This record gives sequence, C-alpha cells and structure tokens, in this order.
Amino acid sequence: MRTLPRRFVPRSLLLRNLLGVLAGLVVVVLVLETTSPFRNSQLATMSYYAIAAAGLTVLTGLNGQISLGHGALMAVGAYTTALLLEGDAVPFSLAMLVAAAVTALVGILVGAAASRLHGPYLAGATLALAVGVPGLAIYFDGLLGGEQGLSVRSPRPPDWFADAHYFVTAGDLSSAKYLAYIGWLTLLLVILLLANLMASRFGRVWRAVRDDEVAAELAGLRLGRLRVLAFVVSAACAGLAGAVLAMVVRLAAPSGFTIVLSLSLLTAVVVGGLGSIAGALLGSALLVFLPPAVTNLGTGAGLTGVQAAQLAPLVYGVVLVVVMLLAPGGAMGLLRRFWRRGINQGGSR
Repeated sequence: MRTLPRRFVPRSLLLRNLLGVLAGLVVVVLVLETTSPFRNSQLATMSYYAIAAAGLTVLTGLNGQISLGHGALMAVGAYTTALLLEGDAVPFSLAMLVAAAVTALVGILVGAAASRLHGPYLAGATLALAVGVPGLAIYFDGLLGGEQGLSVRSPRPPDWFADAHYFVTAGDLSSAKYLAYIGWLTLLLVILLLANLMASRFGRVWRAVRDDEVAAELAGLRLGRLRVLAFVVSAACAGLAGAVLAMVVRLAAPSGFTIVLSLSLLTAVVVGGLGSIAGALLGSALLVFLPPAVTNLGTGAGLTGVQAAQLAPLVYGVVLVVVMLLAPGGAMGLLRRFWRRGINQGGSR
C-alpha cells in the first residue's frame, strides 16, 4: 500500500504561523502610527536586535552552539549594505538580500571550522571572530573607511509603498517611520521563516543533536553538517540585522560592532528564553527600552546623568541573574508556567 509523504511542515501549522505574522503586522502598523518619531527610532533599533537574536535562537537555543561572534556577522551585513548603497544603482531590498547571502557564506566558513568544537572552545573561536572582524575595517581603511566607517544612504520609500501607507493610514510617511517599517517587515518575514523551520524536520534533528549528541550520531545524523546548517541560518539572520542597522544608524563603523554587541545578543536570548522566538523579541525589547527607563528613574531619584546611565547596565545584569536563578527557561518559560498554572486552576474549579 502506497503511503503519502509527510509534509515538510504541516499545512495547519503553516496557516497558523502565517495568521500570527499577519496579526503581528496589524499590531506593528497600529504602534508605528500612534507613536512619536523617537519611539519609531527605538522600535527600528529593536527590530534589528530581534532579527539577530531570532537567528541566534536557532543556533544556541535549538542546536546548542554558543556563539560570541554574532556582532561580527552583523558587521559583515552592515558593511556589505554600505558598499552596495554607495551609489543609486542598487535598491536597498537587493542590498539586504546580498548582505544576507554574503554573511551566510561567511557562516559556512566559520561553521565548518567550528563544527568540531564544543562548549567553551566554540565560544572562544567565535569570540576571536568578534574581536578580529571589526579590526579588518581599520586594516582595509581605503575600502571600509577605517575607524570612521562608511556612511550609509538612507533609502527613500518607493511610490507604491508611500501610496499604500497613505491609503491605509491617511498620514504622511516620515523617514524614521519608514525605516521602522523596513525593520519590522524584515523581522516578521524572518519570524515566519524561522517558525516554520523550527517546526520542520530540521528543527527536530537540531533538538535531537542539542539534547543528546551521542544518540543523534548513533541514529545516523551527520552532526557536522547539521551544525554548519544552523550556523548558516543564524548568520544569514545576522546579516539581515546588520543591513537594517546600517540603514537605521546610517553608518557602518567598527565601534558599532564590538564584543559588547555580541554579548548583548546572547543575553537577550538567555533572558527571553532559549529556543523561543517570542523570547528573542522580549529580550530585544529589554535591550532597547530598559536602559532609558532606568536612566530616567535614576535622574528622577536625584542621580546625575552619568550616574543614572551607569546604573542601567547594573540593573540589566541583575535582571539576567534573577532570570537565570528563578526561571532557567527565561522570561517566556516563566510566562508559560504562569499560564499553565492559571489554566489548571481554572479547570479545577
């Protein structure tokens, strides 16, 4: 009797993910149209953090590989975008795709070199990447601008996008708002692709490798290829994030891609919840909105501006420690626990 082949991803799950992204698009439009240009800029910043953190979720949360070099991969995407947008010949959408492709190629090289490394050895190798890549911009200063970096042309909205925006919102489209739309539309597309990938056969085998490498290898899984594939997917997301960052900041410079950026991305994934795309969103939101909130509270309490600014990293570190101690599954794991407890209590009544 002939059996039907299993779908790569169940159709019902594809539909659910698509509906979720469409609902997210509605929320994005409502938020961007009702907030100030400053908030739009903050949301644009959150979008590229979330794109990179979502890709890192695949690598670290799903496949179990620790990377401290994703800031360097974002630098590859940012500099690629800056070089392509120096003239008017290349549209920004094509520049973003090329940035993702170039960073994915770098991910193949790095992933192949690091596929046999584990734990602290892999972290050390990717840390070397984070330290070395920004230095290339200084070494090749004639091409990459040295310490000053490369200025990036801000993309202008095409007529069809401006017309569609006016038709839906009856409002003008500012530069800050358009950049926020670029970032969030890219993020929603990344979420849709990664959600389906995590639910597919690749997601299942990545989890198997993460949970028990020996059993996965005995089952015939090729661990090296699977690790490289996870690194490539994660690197492509980092390249897209770097492209969005370059357009939002309008600059690609070594000072924007230090080890602090890589550690911030890893922290966002851990705080939000390993293996959860929603957790990557939550962790990215904390990265963007927690420091200014703490700074404002500090200045309101009588601290100087410098003292209040220095308080923000301390509070974020405390949040990280508290989450790791009280909620090893991250903030999303804690929310799921409360949700299930509420459902169980409601059902018992």
